[in-house]
Amino acid sequence: MTFARPDHISDLDTLPRMPAWVTSARAETLEDVAFLSGAALNHLHLVLSRVDLPHALLRDRLALRAAAACVAFSGRPEREAELRDAVHLLRPGDLPGPAGETYLAWRRAVERPVSIKALGRALPTLEPGQIAAWLDAGKGAPVTRAAMALEAVRREAPRADEAALILADAALAQTLGWDHVVPLLAAGLKRADLRKHGDDLRLACHRALISSAIESVRQAANLTRRAAHLKAVAPKLRAKGAGDAVEMFLTRDAVAPSAMPLPDRAARRLCDRLVDLGAVRELTGRDTFRLYGA
Repeated sequence: MTFARPDHISDLDTLPRMPAWVTSARAETLEDVAFLSGAALNHLHLVLSRVDLPHALLRDRLALRAAAACVAFSGRPEREAELRDAVHLLRPGDLPGPAGETYLAWRRAVERPVSIKALGRALPTLEPGQIAAWLDAGKGAPVTRAAMALEAVRREAPRADEAALILADAALAQTLGWDHVVPLLAAGLKRADLRKHGDDLRLACHRALISSAIESVRQAANLTRRAAHLKAVAPKLRAKGAGDAVEMFLTRDAVAPSAMPLPDRAARRLCDRLVDLGAVRELTGRDTFRLYGA
């Protein structure tokens, strides 16, 4: 008797959960932690190969987490809600402020395929040659290369946490063969970890990647389900421009009604309709200046 093999790429429910020995193990040595991070990254790699995963939306949401971590490292009080407001409620001519600039840098870093040009767009104060040199600072396994890139930036620019973490994630993505930066390290590292060197930094990066990969897989599963529901209800929307608005929800962490290709009142009605259908959520809890997301 033969059995059909489950298609892990097209059916979310057949994708095995990350093994409990990855999520609950308490490894101490560098070798053991490296093994666990490799298993976690391999599982995430499988999830990222799914065709029904809203890749841009996942990256944008992870960019928000990474930006919040960088802002916290700098000692600023803004968290995810404030970062959303700083970027998504900007009016023409407004400046996003330091925290908003951090969020914008991460969003730009994940928008386009990994390249020196794309990273230069995210980090405009750096020269292309400098970016290339830091990306190539490490050789070998993915996490080793990422840690060495992080250490190289921090050594030459001790206050450039944001650039160091973006380039470390870029080095990781390049080594793993991912087309885009997937923000992982910032949300998993502690402020003190950024001052570590050598094997201590590699150990911290392995630990950070275990926790971040687990969270990213959870986010991917949730967003894939929500995206499928949003696509299912889209034909019920009659407003002109609703299709473009739905596409915005499938690619952005948050959307302001004013950003939609609809008159303001129609955009607000569409958002309310999508909330009633369970396709999007209101993210702020406010009566005005609302933001919505899948």
